[in-house]
Amino acid sequence: MKNDDKASISLKKILCISILFILIMTVAVAAGNVQLRNVKISLASGYEMNVLTSKKNVAEILDENHIILLEDEKVTPSLQSEISDNNTIKITKKTDVEIEVPEVAETSTTITAEEILESYDTIVEKIIVEKVKIPYETITKNVAKGSGKKQDSIVQYGVDGLKEVTYKVKYQNEKEIEKKEISSKIIREPVDKIVEIRTQQQITSRGGTKVRYAGKWSYTAAELDLLCAITAQECGSSYNGALAVITTACNRAESSKWRYNGTDPLSQYKAKNQFCYTIDNHWKKRLNGNYPSYVKQAVIDALNGKRNHNYLSFRAAGYANGVNIGGNVYFNAM
Repeated sequence: MKNDDKASISLKKILCISILFILIMTVAVAAGNVQLRNVKISLASGYEMNVLTSKKNVAEILDENHIILLEDEKVTPSLQSEISDNNTIKITKKTDVEIEVPEVAETSTTITAEEILESYDTIVEKIIVEKVKIPYETITKNVAKGSGKKQDSIVQYGVDGLKEVTYKVKYQNEKEIEKKEISSKIIREPVDKIVEIRTQQQITSRGGTKVRYAGKWSYTAAELDLLCAITAQECGSSYNGALAVITTACNRAESSKWRYNGTDPLSQYKAKNQFCYTIDNHWKKRLNGNYPSYVKQAVIDALNGKRNHNYLSFRAAGYANGVNIGGNVYFNAM
C-alpha cells in the first residue's frame, strides 16, 4: 500500500474519533444540565412510590408515571404547581379529610410570658345588678250559692312584685359564658289576684230585668246592647281592641278622678264630650246586635272584672303617645 493511502486512512480515523468524542461530551454536558429529583407519590389507596424525575410540573410527573386522576380524586399540590427535590405528591379522595402535620421549625425563638398571655382569649368578670319581676298568683274562690248562672268577679287585682338580683357574669371576647346569682333583695312583694265565683243576680226594674255583673253594675239587655254598640264604634276591629275601650270606661268608673261622670261604665260612656255617644250618632247604626260577637264578649268580660290595661284615656292612633291597642293609643295611667 502506498504511503499516501495510509496517510488518508489515518486521517479519517482521527476525524471519526474526534467527532465521536465531541458527541460524547455534548451528551455529557446536556445530562449535566438536567436536574433529577427524588419525588414521593402517595396514592389514594395508601400505596406510596418514589420516582426519580427531571420534571418539575406535577401534571407532567403524574403523566410520566402513567398515573391518571379519577373524578373523585384530588391532588396536592395542584396539577399546575412545580415541586422541588424530596417533595410529596399526595392523591386523596375528595371526601377525605387531610390532616396537615406542621413542619418542625429548625430555629428556636424565645417567647415571653406576656406574649403567652396575649395568645389566650381574654375573660372578663363583672358584677351586674338586675331588677326581676315576681309574677303574682291568682287565687279563685267559689262563693256561689244556689243553682243559678255563675260569673267570675275580680275582688282584688294582681300586681307583680319586684326584686333586685346581683349576678356574677363572665365574658369571653365580650360574649357571656357564665352567669351566677350572688344575692337577691325583694323591693316589692307581689299582690295576689283574687277572683270570686258568684251566682249571677237578676234584678227586676221598670226598664226590665237587669243582670248584675261582678257584684257592682246591673244592666238590662237594652243597656248591654248600648254598651256594645258604643264599644264597637270606638273599636270593633278585634276582641282586645274592644276590651281596651270598655276597660277605659271601667277604670274611670273605679277612679276617684272620674267618678263625677258616674260610677259605672255606661255613665262614663254617656259623659259629655268623652266618648262617641255625645260626639256623633254613628254608634246608633250598631244597635240591636249590629256588632261582632267578640265585642259583646269583651264587654261582658270587662263588666265581670277583666281588664287589659290600667289607662284612663285614649285617642285614635297618631294623635297621642302611648300604648297602641287595636288602633287606639292609650295613656294617662291610673
